[in-house]
Amino acid sequence: MYPFAKRLFDLVFSLIGLVALSPLMLVIAHMIREDTPGPVFYRGTRAGRGGKPFQMLKFRTMVINADKIGGPSTSEDDPRLTKIGRRLRRYKLDELPQLINVLKGQMSFVGPRPEVLSEVEKYTPEERTLLSVRPGITDWASITFNNEGEVLKGSADPHQAYLEKIRPEKVRLGMEYVRKRSLRIDLQILFQTVATITGTRVRQ
Repeated sequence: MYPFAKRLFDLVFSLIGLVALSPLMLVIAHMIREDTPGPVFYRGTRAGRGGKPFQMLKFRTMVINADKIGGPSTSEDDPRLTKIGRRLRRYKLDELPQLINVLKGQMSFVGPRPEVLSEVEKYTPEERTLLSVRPGITDWASITFNNEGEVLKGSADPHQAYLEKIRPEKVRLGMEYVRKRSLRIDLQILFQTVATITGTRVRQ
């Protein structure tokens, strides 16, 4: 029952979200075009359910060919970030196009964040359980590390800092979600995500 309810929730609310947020998304698209030359959207290859690659959508927050200039992890002071990109990342608005991925069934609202293929290749057999569910727009790790860019700020090698400071706990939280997932937990994560972004979450 849970998988059906989860997919129905994803389908209905991604469609509602795309319709309701379309004016905001058009404004963001215009701001990106005015800020720097290049496409509005960033399409990154990520590992989906079962490890199947898919194109994850985001509003572009970096200069063109940023993936060829630096690594996969981004610090708050990364010179590849555009002016508007920093603002979009602060409020997670760059993630809005992923509603399309959710609508298409490539992602879910809640689930472990999708990783680049090179990182998935390094997964241990236990960590590969993360690929047994659809990746999500948000999860416990997204809430815990909502300031990921700030954590990595000042690092000589942001990706190495990510591997040491963030990845272990991120993977642990992801596997915990996979083991305990339920509609109640999904709703709890969604509410806490909104509260975190808006600054209303009560910190323990």
